[in-house]
Amino acid sequence: QVQLVESGGGLVQPGGSLRLSCAVSGFTLDDYAIVWFRQAPGKEREGVSCISSSGDSTYYADSEKGRSTISRDNAKNTVYLQMNSLKPEDTAVYYCAVPLLPCWGWHEDLTRGVWTENAYWGQGTQVTVSS
Repeated sequence: QVQLVESGGGLVQPGGSLRLSCAVSGFTLDDYAIVWFRQAPGKEREGVSCISSSGDSTYYADSEKGRSTISRDNAKNTVYLQMNSLKPEDTAVYYCAVPLLPCWGWHEDLTRGVWTENAYWGQGTQVTVSS
């Protein structure tokens, strides 16, 4: 049974940091790229970042460049998203997922404003940035 379980969300002040984790089971993480996406109330889903199966390639939404870092530890079956300099507009539920495209394709879609479907995703973790 494929499972992705996100954790690490919470309430943080503007300018603060959080590290989200995505623990996977039921499949071999080494074989798959992983994305993070988010959804704020009343807004559409928004891609955040993607990491290739090997971890050699990473891609970010423009809003995240310089503020977030995606990484993976295949031995621990876990993918991470380190988020720094958080802003109130980062408030959303954050999900990790297995995309149906490789990261380069996901990023092409992202830049064209096209949503890339995912094969599997987790329940999400809430991130709230507020003073």
